[in-house]
Amino acid sequence: MNCSNQINYQIIKTISDLEDVVQTLSRKTVVAVDLEADSMYHFKEKVCLVQMAAKEINVIIDPLEAEDLSPLKPLFKNKNIKKIFHGSDYDIRCLHRDFNIEVNNLFDTQLASMFLGIKATGLDSVLKNRFNVDIDKKYQKKDWSQRPLPKKMLEYAARDVGFLIPLAEILEEELEKKGRFPWIIEECGLLSKVRHKTNNSEPLYLNFKGAGLLDPGSLAMLEALLKFRLKIAQKKDKPLYKILENKPLIQIALKKPVDESQLKKMRVLGKKQMDMYGAKLVNIIKNELKKSSHGLPVYPRKAPSVPGHLDHMKIKALKSWRSKRAQQLGIDPGILLNNIILNKIIVLNPENQKDLFQIENMKKWQINNFGNEIIKFLEKA
Repeated sequence: MNCSNQINYQIIKTISDLEDVVQTLSRKTVVAVDLEADSMYHFKEKVCLVQMAAKEINVIIDPLEAEDLSPLKPLFKNKNIKKIFHGSDYDIRCLHRDFNIEVNNLFDTQLASMFLGIKATGLDSVLKNRFNVDIDKKYQKKDWSQRPLPKKMLEYAARDVGFLIPLAEILEEELEKKGRFPWIIEECGLLSKVRHKTNNSEPLYLNFKGAGLLDPGSLAMLEALLKFRLKIAQKKDKPLYKILENKPLIQIALKKPVDESQLKKMRVLGKKQMDMYGAKLVNIIKNELKKSSHGLPVYPRKAPSVPGHLDHMKIKALKSWRSKRAQQLGIDPGILLNNIILNKIIVLNPENQKDLFQIENMKKWQINNFGNEIIKFLEKA
């Protein structure tokens, strides 16, 4: 294929131009898609570009200019047109969140690469390996909401999506040879149904990694600190991590410094953060400490998936089988069978392959290809 630096693309900024492009793309059987968003620069992230490519067409759709992307809905929903993404989980969520766009007939080249046992599955690594193409990753972290966008950024956006269709063709052929193409089709079908979930619903600590390890008093303190961060982030229109990162927040919740000198000695905040937020954080801590110890939050616990009385050696044995089988297939063990599914199998103690269909989130390809093997192994174990 042509891997030259020159790339021709069209920028779509109006509804009429978008409708014309949709007419053209609707006559294709395969369309490649990519998105650029501004999650690193704003509190409420948004899609800033939608790149689409097919044979003899490469377009960059600007939703900040065109605003209404509803003409794209029938195209993405059309089951007769295959949509090629690379690492589509985030993109699928964003398309539905921002434009109520649903995607049917998805093929994810990153997922396909993983099912082929490829270790480095980032698009830059895959394109380098397959086509000897170098991608300048510096543009990934740029502010895609700025207007006008520099030409170099537009070229970067158009370039990536132009390789996805030939990449997908290669991967599909390799998956077919290994008998894994049905696996990826099922996985992509499930992936196309993912939806965006907000992390800003209370209590905020439920979406905070490590909160489950805190005592009730520290958990209440963390919630107060998270509410403060959320308020500031909304006011300044910045991502949460650019206000205060997670690690210092949990350390402050544990230590509970009651004056600025104590907070400063912890060395978890930079000078600028201390100047802006130090006094306010200390006031929050003092106010929380004055509150009654009654009614403190308790982190909700899920019942363990594997009861203590079960033979943990059986789990260890099944993990050993999984590792050996995954090695034979040349894929990561977690793709073959993740730990959650593995533990559910032990709890269920299935007697036959049909019993495995009772397990939530266990895929048909896993049951059909490895179900009987798992049953026989458990009988021996």
